Amino acid sequence: MGLGRKVVAELKRVVGKDHVRTGRGDVEPYARDATPLFRGVPDLVVWPGTAEEIAAILRLATQRGIPVVPRGAGSNLCGATAALTGGIVLVLTRLNRILEVSAEELLARVESGVTTTALTNAAAARGLLYAPDPGSRTVSTIGGNVATCAGGLRGLKYGVTRNYVLGIEAVLPTGEVIHTGGRLWKDVAGYDLTRLLTGSEGTLAVITEITLALLPMPASTNTGVAYFAALADAGRAVAAVIADGIVPATLEFLDAKCIGVVEEYAHLDLRLDAGALLLFGDDGPADAVDRNLARIAELCAANGAIEVALAETPARSEALLAARRATLPALSRLGSLTILEDATVPRPRLAEMVGRIDEIAEHYNVPIATFGHAGDGNLHPTCVIDQHDHDAIDRAHKAFADIFTAAINFGGTITGEHGVGAAKLPFLEARLGADQVALLRRIKTAFDPAGILNPGKLGS
Repeated sequence: MGLGRKVVAELKRVVGKDHVRTGRGDVEPYARDATPLFRGVPDLVVWPGTAEEIAAILRLATQRGIPVVPRGAGSNLCGATAALTGGIVLVLTRLNRILEVSAEELLARVESGVTTTALTNAAAARGLLYAPDPGSRTVSTIGGNVATCAGGLRGLKYGVTRNYVLGIEAVLPTGEVIHTGGRLWKDVAGYDLTRLLTGSEGTLAVITEITLALLPMPASTNTGVAYFAALADAGRAVAAVIADGIVPATLEFLDAKCIGVVEEYAHLDLRLDAGALLLFGDDGPADAVDRNLARIAELCAANGAIEVALAETPARSEALLAARRATLPALSRLGSLTILEDATVPRPRLAEMVGRIDEIAEHYNVPIATFGHAGDGNLHPTCVIDQHDHDAIDRAHKAFADIFTAAINFGGTITGEHGVGAAKLPFLEARLGADQVALLRRIKTAFDPAGILNPGKLGS
């Protein structure tokens, strides 16, 4: 859109000339995030260092009608930080201080640009656990995790990001700095704006600081793996585990396609004759972990597992978890374009949904492998194709449209943890209904009357 020299000069006055970039080579890397096929070149990129600087930028943008897209590490998988209408990309990685880790209050305060791993390590150094563990945790920022309500491998037992957000400092598009929630686990004064901002994907306010709940570090942890001839058998095992009253920390699955590529990529001695792999793990007191994992192994065997094995060493336990975390990079080696989506269905319908995904993939003649969180019904169907094969890309889009429709028909949702962003926006009304989408738009207008924050996304 071309912002003009006066706007650029004012932005440089606010944040310093070293923190504003307008050159083509400087802004191109911020034209997309980790989501393929969604791209928007910003007019400039700004790296603010304080909430006050952000407030000044947003006041200017509101006055001039300039789009602003808040961004952390850009690791999200829904196109949430693509500047589809140009304008300013506001990169928050300079806000990278861990302000406090309190063992007494079981909480941490961090700026939004702190990486998930940095907080996890700082908490662990005090004998504490920050439970959310998204797959991109080594690079993803806490602010981005909050903005998308990120999940992870421990979601079944520990929940997702929103379960740990106690308070937020955020800057409204009109420049006001607000503080929602705080240090308290119990606080019901007023509307729950903390929950509203969590998962708002940068459309309502710019999150600058977060207060997060921590937990005592579990005394022990271990992992096991069960192989099944078919995913339906693994699904029955998952149902049996939950019905038995066990809520493990980890309960993940890989289909046969994923097992093959992960083994080729990571050489973990996985069984290649299995139709599905169920990864299970728990943490807590050592005797409870041993008891729970032994019982899970029994239930898997009783429900058709062809092999069940517990990790004999911490190194093997970590290797098994690495198998799950290696799934995406392993699949990505199969082609030049990787489209990773997520959908969630009720747990009892997980195997049925994977079967439906396979039918859809065959119908459209596109390769789709599926892995995900068996414990909470969250699936990650992944299509890997040639980026220059436009016909295959079109078929993949049609396949994912059918997958999202199937998830809704199974009583599920179009996204469990990646967010809506640009990728899922066309399917949002089918999930929520027209009246609820209209309400989202009214909420958006209340926060952002000029419509400058992340236009073309939620509430637009």
